[in-house]
Formats: sequence, structure tokens, C-alpha cells
Amino acid sequence: MRHVVSASLFVLACALAQPGAAQVGDKPVPMDKAPFHIPVFSNDYLILLNVNIPPGRNTGYHIHYADSVSVNLTPASQTNQDYGSLEVSAPGTGGDGEPGRATFTDVTKNGPRTHKATNVGPTPFHNVSFILKNRAPAGTTVSDRSGVKGYTQIMDNARLRAWRVALKPGEATGQITQTAPGLRVYVHGGVLAEMMPGSADRGMAPYEGDFIWQDAGQTRTVKNTGTTLIEFVEFELK
Repeated sequence: MRHVVSASLFVLACALAQPGAAQVGDKPVPMDKAPFHIPVFSNDYLILLNVNIPPGRNTGYHIHYADSVSVNLTPASQTNQDYGSLEVSAPGTGGDGEPGRATFTDVTKNGPRTHKATNVGPTPFHNVSFILKNRAPAGTTVSDRSGVKGYTQIMDNARLRAWRVALKPGEATGQITQTAPGLRVYVHGGVLAEMMPGSADRGMAPYEGDFIWQDAGQTRTVKNTGTTLIEFVEFELK
């Protein structure tokens, strides 16, 4: 009996001595099934996730199994660990810091990634992410907003194109026509109006992290009618 107990204690000690190793029960799950990755919207094109990781908590090992995008809302100090590796990255600012930063994960080119993120800082980490359902581009033609007031292109690849808009009170964008379906994610909310030819102005009061699905064919101008900065990121899917 003494030998059995000693052997058991030895195994336990070995396990505790390797905190970075994947343990039983750490089986990876798809990204949209991971802790603190909550699906809030889905259609034929994408699955949208609200990612909100409290201080001291982690995402568990999860698989980035398809092309995806994340938009930072609130940064936090995080570590990362790839599945099967003992190496844990040094704490850094999640998503490289600034709210509004959009990041594309190219699974089509680089293959799936399985990892775990841990919030080691004192503040929650918050972003909005979406997973593209289709494995290949649909062949749609996205709009060209170069030279249009208020729109700064921040991403253009085989799957989508994206622009950042930041409007001070009273400022407005130029008029655009959206030619492919897409998504708007609010980084800083406020009060605004969408102006569409032939229609009454449409007032909106979004919050940080709110989103709107937008079909192709819309022609619009956006004006900040409130008293605070409004910032959002718009995507059109290829």
C-alpha cells in the first residue's frame, strides 16, 4: 500500500510541476464553443461572437477553424499558449492595444490554430469577432470608398474589405453605395443619423460593441448628431 501511495504522489507531483502542459479535460473546442466566446448573431455568411474575458479567466483551448476577424473594444493584458506547447507568451496588451484595431486570421492560407488566452490583467478583455462560414469567397464585388470623406481603408484581402470611420460631433461622411453584404461594428457609440436618398433620416443610438448587418445596395451618408466621438468599422464580404 505504501508503494502505491508513493507512486500516486509522484504522478501528482509531476503533473503539478508542468502547469503549462495540456491536461486531461483540456480538449480543444471550436472557437464558437469556447468559454467567453458567445455567439450573438448568425446568418448565411458568418457567426458573430461577443468575446468578453474577465480578469483572471481564460478561454480554454479553442480552434480557429475558419477565416475570421476580430475588432478590439477594450484591451487587456493577456498571455497565450498554443495547444501542446509548454511555452506561455509574456503578458501583453490583448490585440496589440488600441480599441478599433481589426485583425484577420487567415486559416485558408495558414491552417487552423489552437490556443488558449488568459486575461492576467485587472481589466476585462472585450472584442467582437466573426467567423466566415463559406470556405471560399462568394465572388461579390465590394465597394471602392477611396477618396470618400470619412472612410479610411484598413483591410483588403481575398475575403473582405474594411474601413474605419471616426466622426466628431457634427461631422458626416461622404455618400457611398454598398455593393456587397457586410457588417458594421461600433467601437465608440453615440447618436447618429443615416441619410438615404428618398428616405427620412434614420436616427440611431448605438453602444460600444453594437453591430448592424447591412445588405448590398444601400446608398447612405452617416452624420454624428450627438455630442461625443463616434467610431465604427465597416466590412464588405467578397
